[in-house]
Amino acid sequence: RKNTKRVPSFRKLLRTSKIKLDNKLKNKQYKQQSAAKKYRKEQKKLRQAVRDAVCRKPFPLEEYKKKTGVEKQEKEEEEDALPLDMMDEDDLKLMQDLAQKASFITRDLSSNEPVHIKKRKNESVIDKYEKMPRRMQTEPEKELIHLLPIKDKGGIIPQTMEKPVLNITQDEEEDTEEMEVAEDGNEELLPVLTPEEMAAQRRRKLQERKIHIAALAAAILSDPENDIKKLKELRAMLMEQDPNVAVIVRKLVMVSLMEIFKDIAPSYKIRPLTEAEKATKVKKETQKLREFEEGLVSQYKFYLENLEQTIKDWKQRKLKKSNVISLKAYKGLAEIAVKCLCELLVALPHFNFHNNIIVLIVPLMNDTSKMISELCFEAVKKLFKQDKLGFASLGVVKVISGLVKGRNYNVRPEVLKVFLHLRIKEVELKKDSEDIAPKKKFMTYKEKRKNLSRMQRKWKKAEEKLERELLEAEASESKEKKLKLHTETLNIVFLTYFRILKKTKKSPLLPAVLEGLAKFAHLINVEFFDDLLIVLHSLIASGDVTYRETLHCILSAFHILSGQGDVLNIDPMKFYTHLYKTLFSLHAGGTNDDIGIVLQCLDVMLAKRRKQVSQQRALAFIKRLSTLGLHVLPNSSIGILATNRVLMHTFPKMDLLLDNESQGSGIYLPELEEPEHCNAQNTALWELHLLQRHYHPIVRKFAAHLIVGAPAEGSGALSADLSRRPATELFETYNMKGMTFNPPVASVMPRKKDTFSQTDSFLNEELNEWLQKHNSDTAIHKPLDFAKHLKESSLS
Repeated sequence: RKNTKRVPSFRKLLRTSKIKLDNKLKNKQYKQQSAAKKYRKEQKKLRQAVRDAVCRKPFPLEEYKKKTGVEKQEKEEEEDALPLDMMDEDDLKLMQDLAQKASFITRDLSSNEPVHIKKRKNESVIDKYEKMPRRMQTEPEKELIHLLPIKDKGGIIPQTMEKPVLNITQDEEEDTEEMEVAEDGNEELLPVLTPEEMAAQRRRKLQERKIHIAALAAAILSDPENDIKKLKELRAMLMEQDPNVAVIVRKLVMVSLMEIFKDIAPSYKIRPLTEAEKATKVKKETQKLREFEEGLVSQYKFYLENLEQTIKDWKQRKLKKSNVISLKAYKGLAEIAVKCLCELLVALPHFNFHNNIIVLIVPLMNDTSKMISELCFEAVKKLFKQDKLGFASLGVVKVISGLVKGRNYNVRPEVLKVFLHLRIKEVELKKDSEDIAPKKKFMTYKEKRKNLSRMQRKWKKAEEKLERELLEAEASESKEKKLKLHTETLNIVFLTYFRILKKTKKSPLLPAVLEGLAKFAHLINVEFFDDLLIVLHSLIASGDVTYRETLHCILSAFHILSGQGDVLNIDPMKFYTHLYKTLFSLHAGGTNDDIGIVLQCLDVMLAKRRKQVSQQRALAFIKRLSTLGLHVLPNSSIGILATNRVLMHTFPKMDLLLDNESQGSGIYLPELEEPEHCNAQNTALWELHLLQRHYHPIVRKFAAHLIVGAPAEGSGALSADLSRRPATELFETYNMKGMTFNPPVASVMPRKKDTFSQTDSFLNEELNEWLQKHNSDTAIHKPLDFAKHLKESSLS
């Protein structure tokens, strides 16, 4: 029969949508799958029917004899009922033919002959078995076992025994389950091992796994492009099921895969291929590279998913169905997984799925486990320090801002302190159009045709090409991109800071916010200066913040005023007054570390704003700082004296404090809180004479240097090592956190004990005689009785 369907024309194929063609292909595949499924079902039924036929119950010999006798009787009766002599030959032949073509109801069921000699074309084998009679299996099937027969007078008597037949109608899956159960049973029958044998067996298994891991890793690293499939084999070992070595093997595989990905990952991000790129023909080398990149990205993704699932299982206290690893061991696995993620975060910031790693690591910074949170802090700090462009830093800052807002500002202060490690020194600021330098513009084609000749156009083209190459060499585009990323990052940081200042003024996050504002205050937009200074002053005046937080407020305020705030007409006298009156809150105890912040404040408030600071204010601060240097630790005294030296060089007439004579009216009022009105010009720096006798040699050097007027040259000058270093650096250099002196203090030679000589030492003769008698007498040691006085008093 000829097919009447028309072949679709090319024009019709063009009009056919891609979705329709995809649907046709899916329908075709579905039909093929259903046909294959139907064929498998038929084969299964066929095997079932064959099993039934094999297991059919055979007839015993006695029944067979009886049956043949009954058949003979029936045959005789039939012959009696209808003699064959009375039938014609044609009728007899017809009856015989009909008997051979009888249906399955009339024929002998024990025969194996087919019902019909000729089969129909479309008849299947399954229909034949479907027509066979069914038997209700109410009882388990029995199988007859033929035994040795017995012979007596009547003849041979066959002997049989019934045996229950196993039910063979089971699927292959059930067979495999039975095999596993049997194997488990065999394992249980194994002999019990002693602890020494179990330890030796565990060491042997562990050594085999280690060798296998090392072999796979070496093969991948030696030729990554050809052996990329071995990554899958190595990653499959993350699901180690042997409970004796599962924990250690999984840890080793995690670390090995992390090192492998760090080594073989390219220095660029792999993007997925488009449909057009997949359809185009490429060289063998290009196709090989594409396959390698695709395999690398997929295995890297699966590896990260495994690490993520390990951490989630530990956080949710979940166990797998196999129960191979305990909950305690899951903590160790989670720590290794976090370490691997932190290493990949720092080592592969340019590679795929880096944002996914950031989303995993940042919430763990607020984890209750100290070890895991510190690992995440250190990783983020390293990422900030090595991120030159700023793209990775922007991603981390966005996630941290979302975390702080999502947790309703209920996070650890260390989460915000990581902002202090951002490498942001300049941002894009709003400038006037006059300040913006005009960018280099190249002439258009029309302008060249109008203004230049043919030769000039040729030279101009070569010149513009050279200028473009120079611009690329200077990387001006990357610098603009870097400034843009830094600006966006800092905007998110300040948004987080301002939200905390506005909503949660008594939050434990306030110190971290103020410290961050103090560092980045010079980069804040001028529009926010007035509001921010009002907020900082209100925090100081409220008294709800600690002394360290007030120092951060003062430092932030002066950082704002030292940058773009110079153009603002703001009097920061209240901040000077607050710092001056609270300087004596510092001492050699727990507040000694705050002196580092005080030194930064003094540098910004006095040295860098020398034109706005009066002489009276400078004299008052020098006097109070000298008094403070008497009761702090040596490193703080060195930093304070170094600051006084800078102030003596910065402000004129500071040598008034080195003279005993008073200048002007009034006396010095040290208890007054206003530095402008305490009459500091009428006092002297008598504290320097005490500091000259300090046990620390560097303190003595600075005190002696300041007493002679802090000269830059001559005998009273300091060494270059001390004079060129700022006060904050000296404070850190001579720190005593390790409970050691820097430099070490020289030990004092012990004095010899004074002893009386035998000669006359005193002018009084009686005293000399008594001493000589006392020295000549032998010492008699008597036992001491401390309760003697108590006994006497009780008797009396």
